Amino acid sequence: MARACDGCGDPVNIGGGIGDFWSLTSEQTGGMTLELVDGSEHFLCRDCIGRLPDDSDVTAEDIDDL
Repeated sequence: MARACDGCGDPVNIGGGIGDFWSLTSEQTGGMTLELVDGSEHFLCRDCIGRLPDDSDVTAEDIDDL
């Protein structure tokens, strides 16, 4: 199962679930949902998370800039 990254739009693997049960594979999730200081939530891949600013609070505007 995959979900689109809110930053770059690329498909991101979501590990676990019934699909992994039947295939006997165990792929890790390639991203996470972040709750930002402005109250918004965004699902981002690991690459986009790494591109977020680390010198200020992250907002939805930063996600739009990705």
